Amino acid sequence: MPAAKTSAGRLALALVAALFGAALLAQPAAPPASAAAASAAVVNGSAPISLRIVGGIDGLNQFTRHEEPFWTRDLPRLSGGRLKANIVPFDRAGIRGQDTLRLMQLGVVPFGTALLSQSALDPLITAPDLAGLNPDFASLKRNTSAFRPLLEKTLRERYGIELLAVYVYPAQILFCKHPMASLADLAGRQVRTSSPTQSDWIEALGGKAVATPFAELAEGLRSGGIDCALTGGMSGYTIGLQQLTQHLYTMPVNWGMSIFGAHGASWQALPAEQRTLLKQEIMRLEQTIWAEAERDTADGVRCLTGAQDCGGPPGRMTARAPSAGDDQRRRAILAGSVIVRWVQRCGGTCADAWNQTIGPLAGVEAKPQ
Repeated sequence: MPAAKTSAGRLALALVAALFGAALLAQPAAPPASAAAASAAVVNGSAPISLRIVGGIDGLNQFTRHEEPFWTRDLPRLSGGRLKANIVPFDRAGIRGQDTLRLMQLGVVPFGTALLSQSALDPLITAPDLAGLNPDFASLKRNTSAFRPLLEKTLRERYGIELLAVYVYPAQILFCKHPMASLADLAGRQVRTSSPTQSDWIEALGGKAVATPFAELAEGLRSGGIDCALTGGMSGYTIGLQQLTQHLYTMPVNWGMSIFGAHGASWQALPAEQRTLLKQEIMRLEQTIWAEAERDTADGVRCLTGAQDCGGPPGRMTARAPSAGDDQRRRAILAGSVIVRWVQRCGGTCADAWNQTIGPLAGVEAKPQ
């Protein structure tokens, strides 16, 4: 890499680090009762270890109901006061979803949540959440379990990141302004996407993919820049998409999978006892988040179409479930377009990895380019 680019990259990382640190230290811990007490705590090994955490998307249930309470409330209690944490969602810490894993690799982010489908680090790790792969929650669980050992190995050996959890958002479904009876109706429409694999899916159907951050999604619909949007049902309800669109197509395109991991040196710096505790409790957090995602997938559609117990005004959207014909088309697009483009980005070794893990379960072979 040219020296100028290297220097620019280091400067950018320094700026991100400064912003990240400022965000996480916005609410400092209360000081000890006295300097003597603080010195004694350090000598006796009882001073709490403070962790800096980057969480998921701001305002969504994964963060507000689970990640933030776990780190700020539950962890100090579970550790007997030996661990405490500050957490900010990545989109409020000035970090792009595409950059989180790279910043974890470099140690700028010591502990972080990263959306796999947005990762610019390595297309291989996006395999379990390719568009069209998981039409239901059972498929998602099965394919994730099959790929998880390779995901863990890849993150640790290539990038020095310790995988601690795999999280998932509710099913990513389609919100549209105009009627949608089948996948064929997406032809010619401008559709909000949030990842390369979603864009591959939309373009294979003749639509125009418009990459849009979640925070700008509602404005895109409001301004007319997009006709439809791919996002979670409950997420869409939370930000009021039922007021901007009228039609819901409930086929899960993908699930917004993310990982929670740690920079290797930051992880190893923790006492063994605390690493054991964190692994145990983060696994419980993972299970809670998966259960919430499954509930929110169903509840999101209910709330968008008229349920009364949603914590807000019931929506009046018209929902359409996928037909058997559209499910066949889903499989055809997965095999003939999504996986083909993924392998082009990823390389022949990714095709081999697919065929040894997810491929046999999905009944779809990846062919090296």
